[in-house]
This record gives sequence, C-alpha cells and structure tokens, in this order.
Amino acid sequence: MSKRVFWVGLLLLVQLVFTSFWGTPSAAALTDEQKLFNQAWGILNRAYVDESFNHQNWWLIRQKALKKPLRDREESYGAIQEMLASLDDPFTRFLPPEQYRSLRVNTSGELTGVGLQIALDEQGNIEVIAPISGSPAEAAGLQPRDRILQIDGLSTLGLSLDEAAQRMRGKVGTTVILTIQHYSDQSIEDIAIVRDRIELNPVVAELKATENINVGYIRLTQFNANATAEVTKAINDLEAKGADAYILDLRNNPGGLLQAGIEIARLWLKEGAIVYTVNRQGILDSFEATETELTDDPLVVLVNQGTASASEILAGALQDNGRAVLVGEKTFGKGLIQSLFDLFDGSGLAVTVAKYETPNHRDIHKLGITPDYVVPLDALTRQQVATAADPQYQAAIDLLAKQVMLGDRASSGRMRLSIAN
Repeated sequence: MSKRVFWVGLLLLVQLVFTSFWGTPSAAALTDEQKLFNQAWGILNRAYVDESFNHQNWWLIRQKALKKPLRDREESYGAIQEMLASLDDPFTRFLPPEQYRSLRVNTSGELTGVGLQIALDEQGNIEVIAPISGSPAEAAGLQPRDRILQIDGLSTLGLSLDEAAQRMRGKVGTTVILTIQHYSDQSIEDIAIVRDRIELNPVVAELKATENINVGYIRLTQFNANATAEVTKAINDLEAKGADAYILDLRNNPGGLLQAGIEIARLWLKEGAIVYTVNRQGILDSFEATETELTDDPLVVLVNQGTASASEILAGALQDNGRAVLVGEKTFGKGLIQSLFDLFDGSGLAVTVAKYETPNHRDIHKLGITPDYVVPLDALTRQQVATAADPQYQAAIDLLAKQVMLGDRASSGRMRLSIAN
C-alpha cells in the first residue's frame, strides 16, 4: 500500500513539473505583469481559507492566466480580479494602490468621504452595514441594510466593494449623489451628501446618573488601532467617577481589527475563551482572557443589524461567557476573518484566511447573534442616541437598575437576569 501511495504521489509531482514546464513560462521568463499576477495567485494559494478554492483547479487558473500576454498594469489587475471573482467571496478582493492606502488609513484612524461601511448582499447589491458615527452619511439619515443603487447616476450592480467605496470618497467639500433604497419601507430616493473628513475617534464615554444608579455608557464605533487604548481610558475614568454598572453600545459598529476586538474583550473578561478561529485545514486556534479585566460591574451590550464582524466577536464572547446581557436586534452576521497582503507595486489583497466561532462554538456567518432581550428600534437622530427617546438604551438602563437595586450579582460580579422575550 505504501508503494502505491508513493508512486501515485510521484506521478502527481511529475505531472505538475511537466505542466509547469510546458504550460507556463518559467519564473525567470515572466514579465513584470505576469509576476504581479503570480504573486497574487501565490498569496491565495498559501492563505485562502477554502483549500478547494470554490471547487476549482487553482493551478489551472494560474496556467491559463500566465499564457495571456498581460500587456499592461490594467490587464494584470483585470486578471487578478477575474481570478478572485471565481472564489465567489465578496470579502476577498483586490485593492489598487490608492484604495489599498485608503483602507490602511481607515484602520489607522482617519479618512475623507461620506463615512459608510458597506457590504455585498447575496444578490450582489451594495448594502450599508452602518454609517460611521458623526459622518455625513449618518447626518443624511442612512441606516443599516439600506441599499445603494447608484453613485452619481452610475448603477452599483457589478461594482466591487472597493470600486463603490472609491467612488464615494473624494475631496472635502465635494458632493456625491447616492440613490438609496431604504430597508425600512423600500422607498427609493436620491440623497446628496457633501464629503468631509471623517473623525475616527472610536469611543464616546459618559457617566449617566439616574435616580437609582450611575451607569458608565461607552459607545464604540469602530475597532481601529486606537480602540483598545480609548476603551481602557474610558473604563478607568468611569470607574474613578463611581460607575455602578456599564452599557457598551456596539450598535452600527461594522468591526475592524480582529486584535482590537480580542483586546477589548479582555478588558471585561477575567477568564474564558474569547473566540475560536478555524483555518483551511479545519484546525482550531483560540484566544483567551488573560485576567486583565478592569471591572466586574454589571454590563449590558447594545447591538443591532449594523453590529458586524469584530463587534460580533466581542458581543459573542461576552454573551457566551455570561459576562453581559445583549439587548437590541439581531446582528449583521459576518463570521469571516480577512488579512491584508502587500503586492510589489503598492496594490494589495484582502484575503479571507479563517472563519471564527464564538466561545460556545457558534458559527454566526450569515446568521448573526440574537440578543438575550430583543428590543426593536426605529431610526434615531444622533441627538436621541442614549437618551430616554432610545428604547434599547432605556431597556438596558431598566435592567441594570433592577439588578443594582436587587443586589443580585454572582460572586464574580456577573449579572443574573431573567430574560423573557
């Protein structure tokens, strides 16, 4: 049996060698354009989460592409995009140099444009995950699940996420017209939005003093490079001011850096798993709490349809570990992890490298996380968020006040709440 395996393996090796020799140019003979394609192909070959590559022969895709002349950079980019499209994964995408720089700026803390986080739905429509807090898009009233049908009169059907984002970016003070189909009532309207510089300070924190309880309110809008430090500062400041309990508002938070989500979970959890990642071989890796929690006060987390990706990792970790109660609406449902890879000409790839599961091994991709306490919400103005006009926030306040008055905490400080929904 071992000899048979050996010879089958040898036959496969010889077949690959001859395919490479006769079917494609050698590495030394590749043009710069072919080398760029080959670099992108190699990154996917090593890193992409689906080892079947959407049930296709990945070597054959390389062979066919390198037989083409690829006469200029645009043809190289087109070949890379065609290759990625064959994976049928909207989160694995090619980014030309300017878009790649913009994405890195986005996670580092600053950008200009309308301030929207977007995704492709199952029909290929551009869909709003969430407007960035304080952005022109938020001021214009865009909501999670709204569809962007046109950008300056150009249909978005067939556009990639990055092409759509690039068309919405621009110089401060210029105007872009978005044709929006509203999720709430399916109405369609043109909305003119003036581009501006988007402030990406991801944390708003305030001590909310009620009749019975002092609540530390923390709204986290994005998991960028500043997020962990800002949440740490917020918790420490609120503890010093005498917070009895906390509300962590993750509504309309579209995610960001995985590591930031893990580190922020460690600020609330003393022990337990935070997230499991599953790679292409099906191997589980885990990230754990490290006994670095800053408070064990009762915690409610607010979520909605715009709570996505790293936000869902954090919300799922706190829910599964019994550290917090989730209030609001079902989350977006993005359970895939991407990494960024540089290409030699300054462009880059965002590649899905793993899936994640919550501590209870829930795969929430396309399913979302159902909160413990479901509270529907109509659109709010920015001024109404975290006020008496905000029913999700008010439900969280009521739950926390009841808990503090009853004094019913577990020995670890975690909340015991009876949820009837």
